[in-house]
This record gives sequence, structure tokens and C-alpha cells, in this order.
Amino acid sequence: MTRRKRPSEVLLGRHAERGALDRLLAGARTGISGALVLHGEPGIGKTALLDYALAQAGDCQTVRAAGVEAESELAFAGLHQICAPALDGLARLPAQQGLALSTAFGLSTGTTPDPFMVGLGVLGLLADFAGERPVVCVIDDAQWLDRASAKILGFVARRLRTESIVMIFAVRGDLDTRDVPELAGLPAMTVTGLSDDHARELLASTLLGRVDERVLDRIVAECHGNPLALTELPRGFTPAELAGGFGLLNPGSLPRRIEESFLRQIAALPPVARQMLLVAAAEPVGDPVLVWRALNQLGVPGDSHLAAAQAAADFVDFGFGVRFRHPLLRSAVYQAASEAERRQAHAALAEITVSTTDPDRRAWHRAQAAARPDENVATELETSAVRAQARGGFAAAGAFLERAAELTPDPARRASRLLAAAQARYLGGAPDTALRLLALAEADQPSEPDRARADLLRADIAFMVDRGRETADLFLKAASRLEPLDIGLARSTYLDALRAAWYASDSGSSGTMRDVARAAVAAPAAPTPARPSDLLLDGLAVRYTAGFAAGVPKMRQALKAFQDQLANQEDLRWMWFASSIATDLCDDDAADALTGRYVRLARETGALAALPLALTTRILMHLFAGDLSEASVLITELDDVADGTGIPVPRYMALLLAAWQGDEDRTTELAAVCIADARRRGEGLAPAIAGWAQALLYNGLGRFDEALKAAQQTIQSSLEPGVLTGAPLVELIVAAARTGKSKIGADALERLSTSTQACGTDWALGMEACCRAVLTDGARAEGSYVEAVERLGRTKIRPLSARAHLYYGEWLWQSGRRDDARDQVRTAYEMFAAMGMDAFAALAAHRLGINVRQRRGDDTGPLTAQETYIVKLAREGLSNAEIATRLFISPRTVEWHLSKVFAKLGISSRRQLRRPVQ
Repeated sequence: MTRRKRPSEVLLGRHAERGALDRLLAGARTGISGALVLHGEPGIGKTALLDYALAQAGDCQTVRAAGVEAESELAFAGLHQICAPALDGLARLPAQQGLALSTAFGLSTGTTPDPFMVGLGVLGLLADFAGERPVVCVIDDAQWLDRASAKILGFVARRLRTESIVMIFAVRGDLDTRDVPELAGLPAMTVTGLSDDHARELLASTLLGRVDERVLDRIVAECHGNPLALTELPRGFTPAELAGGFGLLNPGSLPRRIEESFLRQIAALPPVARQMLLVAAAEPVGDPVLVWRALNQLGVPGDSHLAAAQAAADFVDFGFGVRFRHPLLRSAVYQAASEAERRQAHAALAEITVSTTDPDRRAWHRAQAAARPDENVATELETSAVRAQARGGFAAAGAFLERAAELTPDPARRASRLLAAAQARYLGGAPDTALRLLALAEADQPSEPDRARADLLRADIAFMVDRGRETADLFLKAASRLEPLDIGLARSTYLDALRAAWYASDSGSSGTMRDVARAAVAAPAAPTPARPSDLLLDGLAVRYTAGFAAGVPKMRQALKAFQDQLANQEDLRWMWFASSIATDLCDDDAADALTGRYVRLARETGALAALPLALTTRILMHLFAGDLSEASVLITELDDVADGTGIPVPRYMALLLAAWQGDEDRTTELAAVCIADARRRGEGLAPAIAGWAQALLYNGLGRFDEALKAAQQTIQSSLEPGVLTGAPLVELIVAAARTGKSKIGADALERLSTSTQACGTDWALGMEACCRAVLTDGARAEGSYVEAVERLGRTKIRPLSARAHLYYGEWLWQSGRRDDARDQVRTAYEMFAAMGMDAFAALAAHRLGINVRQRRGDDTGPLTAQETYIVKLAREGLSNAEIATRLFISPRTVEWHLSKVFAKLGISSRRQLRRPVQ
């Protein structure tokens, strides 16, 4: 058989793949963005498909990047390849995003940038770059991207909408593995082997001379349609061997056999050519000049370089940059060398890498060259870790510190570095790796301060992973160990323990709220002046030891401190507790102010790790206030934040929203999801929230027996007064009254009164009055109804106010006062309908004889929920860039949404948005 050359030979039969790429490129040319992940085994043709996409993108701007195994621990190395052509637009980004991105790339110094803010900056930068012509980004070997880059690129790819940007990733292996979890959820396509016919055609184009047909069949069968195998495997054998049979191939996985083929070919090269390939494989930048200089450092004469390059031409291209013919070849070259040869190559590269311009790569090469512990190299790595962490590269910092620990001769110092590496890995979202390093640190007999830090880190990791199962006990252990070392940190750790116990609820953990509170009461007093968090701990400690009423004065003092003194990140850390206390105290003004401030501060300071909890408190306040459309938009934002930050967020708020809206199917579905997820994590909070949501739903649907059952389950699982008992108690009392279970209702009212009387606010006392009224017979009920309507009417708590009107109207109806009753029920109906509380609106409508669907059909506007929210933000004066930051999309996408809004509303400018949206 004679070898025939074919252009684009590895694209034989790739009709589906090329069609998908062509559609992406066509979309970009019409303003639509898109992303695609190509995954498959090594050599299957992913790189060739990327080449095809770039070749077809002739009228677009193209950016090519690749993950490099040797750079996989250098923070943002891959991201810089993508952004480098667009960095001229850095100054046009919003200030916070521009600073985050420039800090991440080491272009400026500043506080550690939040990865989420870096992601928004990259999205804005690429959208700006695509303003002139569409942009096509291809990222090969994405499995070797540094983790920081992979997270950001995955975040950006999931938010592409109308920017005329295409991102195509090639990943070795299956996305179901943990290789690149950051790309999960993106559109994906598996690249499979060629058909037998196409495989034979490709093989025929690579072979010289004649080959026995049976041998040809054997090659095709064993290569399973892998183009790289079809072109590379035969190269390691002579024509005689091929003619005699293909049995020389060792059994094993195909990639391993491909690598063995490469190794046979490398072994046939002259020694200088092999040395050149090794240096090229160890040098990740891809700069030929660095390769030549390193060879000089190794004593290879300059006049030998050209001959070596020619001998290695089939393996690597030294044109505009060092590029191996296939990534497996780089790996094969590196593995073919002995450890001593690899150390020599890295030592040479370290010597010629300039410490002032590229200190981190120099430190990494020195570390790879070290044959034994070396404190100087370890110190240099530690310095690199500090730089990496300052840029937000926690995974890189962890890798530098882990290698530094390996090279540290002193056990105590090694333990400290291992602990620092574990902390960096934890902050980088790798809890399993952090726990492994933590175990190594604890085995090295760390100092007492390091033991305390290790205990605290172990608790932090447990809270990140499951928010239950002994997490509070771990925080208590850490707090106890910290007391003689750092009382301020110890008291903050007690607050951590209280938060963990709140989430664990009745999961069976010994670290209950009372357990933690008793330990906090026994802890040393706070230094003066007390921080808001110290006042918070004191108030909560009294609440959970002496009772809710006893804790109210101190909790109010803490609440005032947070309202008056909030000024730093430490206080921001505890805003969740402060916001929760405001709700527990039924102080709607304070809850509204604090939750709004909490979200605003989290956004403005870039503390996006705090944003999920901030949004949760704000959403809950919107639900209590009946702002269901606002709650819905923030739930979408909460999901986006969870996706972007990698912080798992239970679906509690979506569950409560569905219940408030009266959506039975959605409530049932989300309740099951939340309970199953919480059971897996050992968290006891889910049953309480699920029961509350279902009780609210069934009371709205008028199915009071089911409401009573759900509410009773909730109350049994919530021991302390607060929002998770007060609100479900209302549902229990209403359901008990409607089912004739007056004793159950009376007991619940007595329990509710212990907290409402202590709070003394219109919200609390109005809620109590409403519950007392529904349990009261005859004329005595009216005074309580009037009190409830008046008190709740002075609050922001519109759903409960509307229910007071509804229940008062039903009582009036039963009393024969039909006209007065209609006024109350109509008021309730209009409030429920305006809020979108469909189940309760239907109850009121049934009493009034109104066709709900007909009435609600007239109220639906032409805008989607997101468009309505964009209009709201535009009316508040936010620019497109500011709206984009809020919604985690690009300014181009905001502009696109506004153009649709203008068309729907028949307007042409932002100024006209000031009139109400119909």
C-alpha cells in the first residue's frame, strides 16, 4: 500500500462535530454567544476540531490557549493566555472589576481579588473585545488549566448571551469524572473514534509500502478509530515487522500504547536531540530562546542546537513558539528521562529564568530541581505562595506551600507550612486536599497555636462540606483551644459554632444551640470596647441559656451596634446573625435596613463569599414583605452566585417562594430535594423549613388538615423561639382553628406569646392578635381582629396583613355583616393578587365570587421577570455596566435586554422608562 497525503485527514467523517462548530460560529456572526466542550480520549481528534474552528473563523478575532501540565499550579496562567489580546480594554471595566483583574494578573497590587469579581471582569473584557468583531476562543487540554483559570473560564462560558463570543474547550476524558468540574453544565459533545472505513482511509494515508491486509485489519481493530493511534503507532515498527504481524504491541489501554510508540521514537534520537526535547517539555512558557539558553547552561554547544532541532522536527515545532505535535508527546518526553536528567533540566531553566520578572516560575523550577530538603528553596516557594494568594490564586498558593513543606528540614516549620497549604486549598475550594494536608501537618507535632488553627480549619471545612454532623462540636473544640491564645478569635469561633448548631438543628449532634451557648457563657469576657460581634455572642448566649425573653435586651443592644458601627469585614462576617436576630425580634424596619445593607456591602466590598447568605436574608425579608417578584429575581442571583463561587446553597428560599406563590407542584418537588440534600449532609434545618412551607401552602389552598400535620412536624423539630418557630406557629394556629383543634391552637398561641410579648413590636403583637382572633369565638374576636389589622397595617409585613383582612372578613361574613365582610375580603384579595400569592388570592376570590384567572390575566405585563428587574435598576440610575455586575451578565447582554424592553413598551430611551411598566 502506498502512502497518500491528505489535507485535514483527521477530520474524516466529522460531520456532526463540524456542524456543531459551524452553528456556533454562525451564531457569533449574528450576535449570539455560545460555548461547547469537546471531550474524549487522548488522540481522538479534539485538537484537530479546534484547528477547524479557527480555520473557519476567518472573519473573527481568534484567541488560542492551552492548558500546560507544568503550569497547572500557576494561578491564572491559562486565563492570561485568553485575556492578553484584550487587555487594552482593562481601563474601560468598572473600577472594582478592573482592579480585581489587574491584581489577579499581577499588573497591580491590592487586596486579594474575589474570584467572582475576576470572572465578571473577564466577561466584561471579552465582551468589550468582541465589540468590533466576533471573538472565537479555543482552549485545548482544558484538564490541565490551573484551577483558578478553569473556574473563571467556566463561569464566563455559562454567562455568555449576546456578546458575539464563542468558547470551545477540549478536555481529555469524560466530563463525568472530576478532571474539570469547573466546566460542568456547559454544552458538551463526545468526540468518538472514526468508523472502520474512515480509519482504513486515514491509515492508508500514513503507511509507506505494502502492508498485509490482515495486519491492516488488526491495526484498525486495535486502534478503535483513534486518529492519533492510526497515525503514530505504525511509526515505531519497521516495514518488515508490519508485514510480519502487529503482535509486537503490548496489551493495555490505548493512550498507554500511544505513549509507548512515542517512547520508541524518542529512544531512536541522538542524545542532544533528546536533551533538547526534555528541556522543551520542562519549560512551560513555550519560548524557544529559553530552551536555547537552558541548553547552553547544560553545556550543549550552540552549533549543536540546529542539528538537534532538525532531528527533533517530527516531535516539536520551534517556529513562533515551542509546540509539541501532541500533548502526550510532551508527557512521554518528560517521563522517558531519568529523575536526575529532569532535575538537571529544571536546574538549568531556574538559572536562566530572571528572578525579578518571573520569580514564581524560577522558584518552581528550583523546587523541581531539588533532590533533598532545602530551606532556601522552601522559603522562595513560600514567598511565591504569598504572591499567588494576593492575586487570588489559592490553588497555586497551596501547591507552592505543599512543595515548600516537602523541602523543609525542620518538622515544626514543615507543619506550619502544611497547615498554610491546607488553608489555601480550603480557600481554593478543595476540601479533600485540605484535609489530607491537615492530617500531615498534625502528624508533624505542630505548636499549640498551629494545633488551634488546625482545629479551626477542620471545623471550617466540615461546615463547607455539610453544615451538620458534629460541625458545632468541632468549632467548640477549636474555640476552647483558642481561649488562652486569642480571646477575640475564640469568641468569633463560638459564633461559628452557634451558626453551625443552628443549621444542624435537631440532627442528633451534641453541639446544640444550648451546648454552645453554655460554653460561650463560661468563656472569658470580651475585651473593651466590645465589638458588635462580642455583643452578638453575649446576646445569643443569654437567649439560648436563660430563654428568648431574657436575651431580648442584649440582642437589641447588638442589633443597634451593627446598625451604628458596621465598618469592616469582621463585622460583615456576622451580619447574617444580626439580620436573623432582627427578623426573630419581629423588627421589620431593622430587618429591612440590615438585610439591604448586608447585600449592598457584600457587593460593594467584593465579599462575594458572603453574598449567598446576604441574599438569603434579603430574600426572606422580601417574602415576609410580600415582594415576591423581588424575591424571585434575587433567587436567580443566588443561584448564579452559588454557581460562580462554588459555594453550595440549599434551595430553601426557592421552596418558600413556591409556597408563598401557592405553587403546589413546585413546593412538593423542592421540599423533597431540600430534605434529601439535608439528610445527606446531616443538616437538621430542612425539615423545619419544608414543614413551614407546606403548612403555608396548604393553608392557602384551604386544605387545613394537611396544613396542621405539616406545621406540627415543623414545630416538633424547632426548639427555640424565632422565625423558624414563630412563622410555623401561625400556620399551626390557623390550621388548628379551621379544623376544630382548639386545644392544639391554644397551646401554640401560648408558646407564640412568649416571644411576641418579649418583642413588643407591631409585627409581633399584630401576629399574636391575628392568631388569638382566629381561635376566639363570638363577639370577643372582633377586638383582636381590629388590633391585628391596625398593627400589621403599620408594618412592611403585607402577606400577614392581608391574611388578617381575610380572616376578619370571613368572621364578619359568618356574623352576618356581609357589606363589612366584602370590604375586608376585597382588600385581602387585592393585596394577595398584587403580591402574586395565588392560593390565598383564590381563597378570597372564592368568597367574593371572582373569576381569578380572568382577573389575573388582565394583570400580566409583557416583560419577563429579568426584564422587569432590569427596568427597575435602570430607573434607579444604574448604568449598563452596574446592572451587568448586579445580574452577573455582560453589559452587552443588558443592552440587548433593554432593546427588547424598548420594543415591547414602544419607547426609545431610558428617560421614558420613568413611566410605569404596564
